[in-house]
Amino acid sequence: MSGSSVTGGPIPGRRTTVRVVVAGDRGTGKSSLIAAAASERFPESVSPVLPPTRLPADYYPDAVPVTIIDTASSLEGKAKLEEELKRADAVVLTYACDKPETLSRLQTFWIPEVRRLKVKAPVIVVGCKLDLRDEHYPVSLEQVMAPIMQQFREIETCIECSAANLVQVPEVFYYAQKAVLHPTAPLFDQESQTLRPRCIRALKRIFILCDQDMDGALNDSELNEFQVKCFNAPLQPAEIVGVKRVVQEKVPEGVNDLGLTLTGFLFLHALFIEKGRLETTWAVLRKFGYNNDIELRKENLPVPSKRAPDQSVELTNEALDFLMGIFSLFDSNNDGALQDSELNELFSTAPESPWDEAPYKNSVERTESGDIRLSAFLSQWALMTLLDPAKSLAYLIYLGYTNDPATALRVTRKRTVDVKKQQSDRHVFQCFVFGPKNAGKSSLLSSFVGRPFQNSHGSSSYQSYTVNAVDQLRGTKKTLILHEILEDDVKQFLSSKESLAACDVAVFVYDSSDEYSLKRASEFLMDVARRGEDTGYGVPCLFVAAKDDLGSYPMATRDSEAICRELKIDAPIRISVKKREMNNIFWRIVNAAERCHLSVPETEYGRNMKQYRRIVNRSLVFASVGAAAAVVALAAYRAYASRKSHSAS
Repeated sequence: MSGSSVTGGPIPGRRTTVRVVVAGDRGTGKSSLIAAAASERFPESVSPVLPPTRLPADYYPDAVPVTIIDTASSLEGKAKLEEELKRADAVVLTYACDKPETLSRLQTFWIPEVRRLKVKAPVIVVGCKLDLRDEHYPVSLEQVMAPIMQQFREIETCIECSAANLVQVPEVFYYAQKAVLHPTAPLFDQESQTLRPRCIRALKRIFILCDQDMDGALNDSELNEFQVKCFNAPLQPAEIVGVKRVVQEKVPEGVNDLGLTLTGFLFLHALFIEKGRLETTWAVLRKFGYNNDIELRKENLPVPSKRAPDQSVELTNEALDFLMGIFSLFDSNNDGALQDSELNELFSTAPESPWDEAPYKNSVERTESGDIRLSAFLSQWALMTLLDPAKSLAYLIYLGYTNDPATALRVTRKRTVDVKKQQSDRHVFQCFVFGPKNAGKSSLLSSFVGRPFQNSHGSSSYQSYTVNAVDQLRGTKKTLILHEILEDDVKQFLSSKESLAACDVAVFVYDSSDEYSLKRASEFLMDVARRGEDTGYGVPCLFVAAKDDLGSYPMATRDSEAICRELKIDAPIRISVKKREMNNIFWRIVNAAERCHLSVPETEYGRNMKQYRRIVNRSLVFASVGAAAAVVALAAYRAYASRKSHSAS
C-alpha cells in the first residue's frame, strides 16, 4: 500500500477551489508574501492590500486552484476583515520574524479574534521576513510554537519564510491548501499521537470490505485490489514484501501467515499520517465514500423522498432480513439478545453507536440483564428510519449492507389515501401522546417497554419516544412508536400546519382521579380535532383514563363519556400502570391506526363545515344539471329554427 498515486483526477467529494484569507498585524509582510507566491519573485513595491490572487490548479500536485485574500489591519477595514474570515476555508496568520511582539499579538489578539468570530477553518501560522532575523540570536521554531499550538488546537501548521529570498513561500499556501483538502484533525490526535476513533472505525469498515475471503487478513491479491481501487496502480511483489516487513518490524501482530491484519492496516495509516502523508489516508477514505467528517457523503445515499407530509419511511423486507442476519452474527453466545459489548462491536464500523443519545437512548425494551432482544433491535431501527431515514440508510451501509441502497427503504402510501381506502399499508405506526402534567403519559411510555412503575414525576423520567412490537391477530406484528408531547409544548407544536401529518393515531391521557386533568386532556383533544379538520390531517383519537387504581372523582365516568360521545370517538380506556391493568391499550392503539377512517373526532365546527360542503356540492350538481339542460334546450331550439327556415324557403 504505497499511496504513490493519489492525484491526477477528480476525487468524489473534493473541493474545486480553496479560499485562503491572510491576516495579521500591519507590516508583517502579508502582501509581499502573496505577491511573491503569485509571481515567484520579490516585488519591489506592493499595494497595502492586494486584490484577490489566484494560484492556478497546476500550481500544486492536488490540482485544486487557490484563491488568496489579502486583508487590511486598520480599524477601517475591520468589518471587511471579519466578513472574509467567516468565508475562509483556511486562515494564514502572519507575524514578522524580526518583531517578536507581532508573534505575541497572535496569542493575545488574532487567534482569539478568529475564535470570537466562530471561524472553523484551520489556521496556518507564518513567520515572514525570515531574512531580517538577527543571526546572532537563533530561534527554534519548534520550541517557540509548541506551547502556542498546545494552547490553540486550531493551528494546523507553523512555518517561517522569506519573500525577499523566496524561501518557503510556495510552501505556505501548499500547507494551507493541504489543511483544507487533507485535514489532520479528523484523522489524528496530535496530543496522544494516535488515530482518532472515527478514523479507526472507518478504516476497519474498509478493511472488512476488502477482506473478501473474510479470513481476518488481506492477502497479496486483496492488497493489490485495494491498491488499484484507491490509487489506480498495482503493487509490485517487492513492494508488498516491503510493506509487510515495515509492519512486522514495528507491530509483529500486524502480519500473519494469511497476510496484513487489521492491526497492521491501521498501523500503516498512522505511519502515513505521522510522516505528513495525510493525502494517502484521505484518498482511501474518499474512495469509499467518506466526507471530511468521516461520514458517508449524503449525496451518495439514495434516500427515497416523501411526496407528501403524511407519508412515512420504513425498512424494506430486504433490509430487515439483513438486520436479522447481522443480529445473529454478533449474538456471540447465541442467547437471543445482544449485550452492550456485542452491540458496540456491531457498530464498530460506524462513526459511533447511533443509539447512545436521545431520542434513541432508553427507547426500547431490555432484558433484566440490560440486553436487547431481536424484537427491540428491529424496533430501534424502525424508530431511526422514521425519524431520520438518511441516518438509517447510512448505518445500514456502515454495517455492511451491500445490496443496492435503493432497496433498503420504502415510502408508505399517503395517510389521506389510506383513509379513503379504509385500510393502511404501514408496518410502523406513530402515536402522539398528549395530556397534562402528572396525567401518566411517561408511565404509559415506560410500561410499553417493560420498565417498572415509578411514582416519581418530573423531567428526569421524561422519555420522548418509546417503541416496541405489538402482536396482532393471525400472528402478525406491527411496530408502534409512542411519542410524548409535553403539556407546555402543545401550543407551539400544533401551530405548524403539518404537525399532525406524521401522526397515525393520537392518545389523550388524563388522571381519572383529577377533574382538572380530564378538563385539560379534553381541551387538547378538542385542539387536535380542530387542527385535523383545518389541515385535512385528522387522526384517530383515543381517550385514556389513567391511574384507575386511585378511584375516579364523582361524575368522572359521565363527564368523560359525554366528551367522547360529543366527538364521536370510543369511550375512555381505563388503565392502571401501577397495577399492570393495561386493558389491551397498545393493541387498541395499533387497531385504531390500522382502521384509520374510524375514531376520527368531529367537532361542531367540523360538522358544520361538512354540512356546508355538502350543500355547496349539491348546488354545484344542480347548477351543472341546469347548465346542461340549458345547453340541450338551446341546441333543440337552434335545430327547430333551422328546420323552420328550410321549410319556409
